[in-house]
Amino acid sequence: MKRYTDLELEQLLDSTETDRVERKRSFKGDTPTKARQAVCAFANDLSNHNEPGVLFIGAEDNGTPSHERITDELLRSIAEMKTDGKILPFPAMVVEKRTLKNTEMAVVTVQPSDMPPVKYDGRIWVRTGPRRGTASTQDERILNEKRRYKNLPFDLQPVPTANLNDLSKSIFENDFLPQAFASDILEANDRTYEERLASCRLINGIEDPIPTLIGLLAIGKSPQDFLPGAHIQFLRINGFELADPVVDEESIGGGIVEMLRRAEEKLKAHNRTSVDITSQPTHQITSPYPQAALQQILYNAVLHRTYESTNAPIRVYWFNDRVEINSPGGPYGNVTPENFGQPGITDYRNPNLAMVLKTFGFVQAFGRGIATARRSMQDNGNPPPVFETSPSAIVCTLRAKT
Repeated sequence: MKRYTDLELEQLLDSTETDRVERKRSFKGDTPTKARQAVCAFANDLSNHNEPGVLFIGAEDNGTPSHERITDELLRSIAEMKTDGKILPFPAMVVEKRTLKNTEMAVVTVQPSDMPPVKYDGRIWVRTGPRRGTASTQDERILNEKRRYKNLPFDLQPVPTANLNDLSKSIFENDFLPQAFASDILEANDRTYEERLASCRLINGIEDPIPTLIGLLAIGKSPQDFLPGAHIQFLRINGFELADPVVDEESIGGGIVEMLRRAEEKLKAHNRTSVDITSQPTHQITSPYPQAALQQILYNAVLHRTYESTNAPIRVYWFNDRVEINSPGGPYGNVTPENFGQPGITDYRNPNLAMVLKTFGFVQAFGRGIATARRSMQDNGNPPPVFETSPSAIVCTLRAKT
């Protein structure tokens, strides 16, 4: 990402507010909302500048310093805009403390997205000159066309052997759209079925309505017809080794919602609770594993696995003393075997699948799954999760409470 020099930033501060610059005197009141709208608009880059947009925190409308105190806590609050799940897909942005005009300011630099349109709270925000507002139907068409000529991640690649009939219109209109867009945007209802699919990245484009990989996973009638490995293989083994007797097994497929819900039901069925009415003044309900840990590791496996060049499923093996969850594909991007699982270290092989999981409510915020699993295991009295990484897989082992 381009890093502006101090001189370039001061020139932007002094220039008339354009569609590449916005200034805020503080990060209080309604500013966090307006800042997210600005980040969303910069990421969409409707005017096609192909240059980063800049949000200044600590500057008046005329570019003079407001002398806002720039603390580490403030910088963290601003940085949370990237991963709190309200701006999707994730914006590429950098938050810095810079000294401009002899005064500290927070500077947010936002790279134009490779995957427009970008939404904030179900609305697509764009800028034309100093004006910021929600996108019109024509604006959305322009943003959709821009996406077709970018270097797309694998989860946005079209699947040439699929067609619109392989997508469930019922799931899209009844389940997906009400969660993906604000109600007033839906009520406008001036977009065709294909335009809405394209805006959600579920097809390649309006003129080329081929389902994308994420379209098949999100609302496909039978995604495994095109992605044989996109399922979960569950085994309940009565013993401690793979060679021991299997007492329950199931290949869990379908779209992402059906697959995860069925997998959760299977995990709940085997995670039997017990009630202790003797050792404490009040009765205690316990289970071998905290359900939150099982869920978070499963969601991570589905989100971060590789769907490219493999027919391997996610494997969930439930032994008498442990649960092993095997996700195809090793660490990705900024995540390495050395820093895997460390707080704040995350990257997304499938950023649009992350958007779908957030839309359907499986994910509330990003980058916290492993931390949540660790905390819930500790609170339940279990040993901490153990992760093994290799170039081809990540295996998480959850040990039962003893």
